Amino acid sequence: MKTTKWSLALAVLMAAAGVAGAADVTVTGSMVCGKCKLHETSTCQNVIQVKTDGKTENYYLAKNETSDAMHEEICHGDAKNVTATGTVTEKDGKKVLTVTKLEAAK
Repeated sequence: MKTTKWSLALAVLMAAAGVAGAADVTVTGSMVCGKCKLHETSTCQNVIQVKTDGKTENYYLAKNETSDAMHEEICHGDAKNVTATGTVTEKDGKKVLTVTKLEAAK
């Protein structure tokens, strides 16, 4: 009986942690090409640079249809101010944003 209670409690805690980790975030900043502008990626990839407290923080956009939609506007060109919503994970010490919404900043 005790094992069942602990298993149930652990399952509830794990589910709560999973839901909390999957929360959407919204960032606003300058979108540039990680390869052509920043020279940090081996292939073209959208990166949103957000300035916080005088520091620049890079969010590398995971490739999907939403993130690729604006790439032509910034590749080999100027930065574009955007607002993006999605989930953030960390990979190899970099913030990776999987966007569900991407639009020009207002």
